[in-house]
Amino acid sequence: MVRQHRWFFLFATLAAVGLRLLFIFRFPAITTDSFIYGDIAKNWLQHGVYGLSGDGISPTYIRLPGYPAFLAAIFATFGMEHYRTVLVAQMFVDLGTCFLIADLTRRAVSARAAKLAFLLAALCPFLADYVAAALTETLEIFFTALALDFAVAGVNALDGGRWRCWIGCGVATGAAILLRPDGGLLLASIGLYLAWIGVLRIRTKRSWFPVLRAAVLLGVVSLAPLVPWTLRNLHTMQRFQPLAPRYANEQDEYVPMGFNRWVKTWMADYTSVEEIYWPVPGAAIDGEKLPARAFDSDPQREQTLQLAEDYNQVLHVTPELDARFAALARARIHAAPLRYYVWLPAARIADMWLRPRTELLPSDPRWWEFNDDPWPSTLAVSMGAINLAYCLAAMAGFVRRRDLPHLGLLLTFVMLRSLFLGTLENPEPRYTLECYPVVILLAGALFTKTAPNHA
Repeated sequence: MVRQHRWFFLFATLAAVGLRLLFIFRFPAITTDSFIYGDIAKNWLQHGVYGLSGDGISPTYIRLPGYPAFLAAIFATFGMEHYRTVLVAQMFVDLGTCFLIADLTRRAVSARAAKLAFLLAALCPFLADYVAAALTETLEIFFTALALDFAVAGVNALDGGRWRCWIGCGVATGAAILLRPDGGLLLASIGLYLAWIGVLRIRTKRSWFPVLRAAVLLGVVSLAPLVPWTLRNLHTMQRFQPLAPRYANEQDEYVPMGFNRWVKTWMADYTSVEEIYWPVPGAAIDGEKLPARAFDSDPQREQTLQLAEDYNQVLHVTPELDARFAALARARIHAAPLRYYVWLPAARIADMWLRPRTELLPSDPRWWEFNDDPWPSTLAVSMGAINLAYCLAAMAGFVRRRDLPHLGLLLTFVMLRSLFLGTLENPEPRYTLECYPVVILLAGALFTKTAPNHA
């Protein structure tokens, strides 16, 4: 297909490169997390210790080894802390993602839809934005698209003995898990889809052994990379830790679970993540920035503001303060369980999907108040409109092409990931970017009726 439409792919690729270079040189993002990954990579290279600098070098397991290994490869080749080189390398990875999305769309929809999907991926500002951030997202999206592409190819050839597809799917899924713990949702989604195919084969009296063999290959290959990591943690940290800790905490680091649970009783949007959740501990809680949904009554408002003020005196969540946050959370959950277990998770999911994806750009998180300068406000509105257009096109593509093969696999991944994200205290829009290969595929399907190419 690329040979047949070489000029289209050439110019679309050049446009993709130009857009990504714009973000790399205009909006590079080397965040606190970037430096944590970079510190681990440097210590790994220079001292042979997977750890963090401080009072000496302390072994750690707060981050999985996938992204530090990527940084270490760049640092070893181009010199320590060459983060700009990291971003350029990520640009080429993301170009690969564009071709993978096109190939996935070709298999599941058609060649014509694949061209449109490639163009939508090449010009997607959200993929380009995270190319310019020294974070895991670009690599995670790449391996997600690769795993889904292999899975579709593997299902198309279940009875043909093409087991290399499932080995490739397992390698890609394992890489996604080594980058982020939630990469395991990819394995769960593909596993559930294979289980459903197995049930259908049993009901129609077809052999289910090919499905079982594919599932075993996928599981073994996906989880094999975690074995050395788990053994290392057992040996070095004396703890069974096959993934990274949920709160990225060190072994002896106190986690204020009561505070976290209280946050989940009212958290619904990314703005509060920046203003309240991330600054704690270390910075004061501004009671004026707590939303109205954080209080059920005037007495509870006074209780909450007093608790925030007591925290502000020490800027640390002590066990005593954490117990008070936990008691407040229990009272709020008891008063409105549906709010805690249904409505707020749904609001967090909606916020992650629909918010303007400007968290790395110079736009105010409270973009709807238009208190910013004209340029950042315009940027926020534009990014929000583009994101909404992608999502609406995907929804329309789904409605129009509900007969697509493998739609169950793609939707299972999107739904499972979205439900998981609803359980988090910190609804960050970047967490839904791993679903964008599916979004772009469905948007491409909106404009075609041609049969898919299973090759």
